[in-house]
Amino acid sequence: MKKLTLSVALAVATVVNAFACTNLIVGKNASADGSTIVSYSADSYGLFGELYHYPAGVHKKGTWIDVHEWDTGKYLGRIEQARQTYNVIGNMNEFQLTIGETTFGGRPELVDTTGIIDYGSLIYLGLQRSRTAREAIKVMTELVQEYGYYSSGESFTIADPNEIWIMEMIGKGPGVRGAVWVAVRVPDDCISAHANQSRIHQFDMSDKDNCMYSPDVISFAREKGYFDGVNKDFSFAKAYAPLDFGARRYCEARVWSYFNMFTARGNEFLPYILGDTDTPMPLFVKPDRKISVQDVKNAMRDHYEGTPLDISKDFGAGPYHTPYRLSPLSFKVGDKEYFNERPISTQQSGFVFVAQMRSTLPDAIGGVLWFGTDDANMTVFTPVYCCTDKVPVCYSRADGADYITFSWNSSFWIFNWVANIVYPRYDLMIGDVRATQAELENTFNDAQEGIESAAAKLLEKDPAKAKAFLTNYTNMTAQSTFDTWKRLGEFIIVKYNDGVVRKMKDGKFERNAIGQPAGVERPGYPKEFLEEYVKQTGDRYKMPLSLIHISEPTRQAEISYAVFCLKKKKKEYILKKKKRRNKKKTKTPITSPQQIDGI
Repeated sequence: MKKLTLSVALAVATVVNAFACTNLIVGKNASADGSTIVSYSADSYGLFGELYHYPAGVHKKGTWIDVHEWDTGKYLGRIEQARQTYNVIGNMNEFQLTIGETTFGGRPELVDTTGIIDYGSLIYLGLQRSRTAREAIKVMTELVQEYGYYSSGESFTIADPNEIWIMEMIGKGPGVRGAVWVAVRVPDDCISAHANQSRIHQFDMSDKDNCMYSPDVISFAREKGYFDGVNKDFSFAKAYAPLDFGARRYCEARVWSYFNMFTARGNEFLPYILGDTDTPMPLFVKPDRKISVQDVKNAMRDHYEGTPLDISKDFGAGPYHTPYRLSPLSFKVGDKEYFNERPISTQQSGFVFVAQMRSTLPDAIGGVLWFGTDDANMTVFTPVYCCTDKVPVCYSRADGADYITFSWNSSFWIFNWVANIVYPRYDLMIGDVRATQAELENTFNDAQEGIESAAAKLLEKDPAKAKAFLTNYTNMTAQSTFDTWKRLGEFIIVKYNDGVVRKMKDGKFERNAIGQPAGVERPGYPKEFLEEYVKQTGDRYKMPLSLIHISEPTRQAEISYAVFCLKKKKKEYILKKKKRRNKKKTKTPITSPQQIDGI
């Protein structure tokens, strides 16, 4: 393996830590149910997790709307409103169109700070104004051409029930209107992904059905000195987002992990991730089996488990194998730089979703945004139907909740509350999280067919009632999940308080014969941690054999080894006294407790 340094990673690391996301993609012929599937994690240390809603509307000609940068809320300018806009819930609209993104940054000199449309606004404007993926590409590229593109390099996943596209876009620099871009259709029998690094290399310019691009995507690169070869060799990624350590190890590694889950090509691509080769992974691959929606939910929970990049087994995971690492990802010790792995699931997620889009069903029923707040590993994906026009209270800014304002009625804060209880003793507690998580998600999965059958019958008679039914179901499942998770947090606090584990029987905290708590178990630290602890501390904490150590008082029938030794010594002392007394034929009793307690 080549020795890699972080000297060129700082620019990418800034982007990754600011707003680093992951999109996983499944074509309709690669999915278990014939749906197109797209996932998204909105990973940011400044993003409040909520479910956005933009109602459908008809607008007068000449109506203008303000554009605020999605990340910061900064006012960017005004644009003309479309005459008609569609209902958008989260990142899916009423026609099942879904758009996700990951920021790759790319060449910093190409950012146009005078532009009006940032990447986040571009997503939600595209959803409000488009019915299909192809239409969304047209709408989005025309918007940045007219009003200017404010953000750095971006990869978009644009999907409808029939097809999925990856579009990569970057600006042209300060004061230069528009952007250069390319869009490639993911084959129906393939999977793909992107994770904060440009992934489109060569593309077939003659394949109009499966490839679209700006007319100047190559000529602009030549003009700027980013490319000087023949057109067929042009790579969008190499020209506009040159590979560095961060792009490879923090970003492309997440794509590799996804490919590794569902194909036998993980070992083939691993040298690229490790830096042994610069040959990139393909944009898409064929999976070895059909992939379900639940498979994608589980993939979004990945921390490289069971792979050479597994972060749950090394020293950084601590005694309880926590699969999370604190940011920043890179750090210095002395004059040397080091890094931590960056998996798909990460603690700073604001929200996550897995979008299920089905061409075999009416739009109102076919589009489901499986949505959760906080990171995928620690959340529950609840069904949000694309016809929903009412946001569940727990997915809103309840009680004025935001990123720095806590609320007991906010899903974002309740899921973060539970997660932060679990992180320090992950192995010990994650089983309780998994049990509740699986029970809820399995319940929603099992209920899906029945709910949709009932909705289909309503849709035939009264579309409005069908949409109301699915909206109510969306709100009910979100609220019931929220309530269950709050109870889970209360349960975990009680069960694991103060570093011990309270005894349970038949799913309840155990009580003794007189109704009092039955006591606790003291799991202590794992064996391998204690062994390492002794290696690190040497004989500092070694117990002297000549001393008897008595720890804190014990309760009930739980007796420490030290106390056991004391009682044994006491008995031995009494027996010796009796022998001496018998020998001397004296009847003097032992009257001083201090004689005993001093041993």
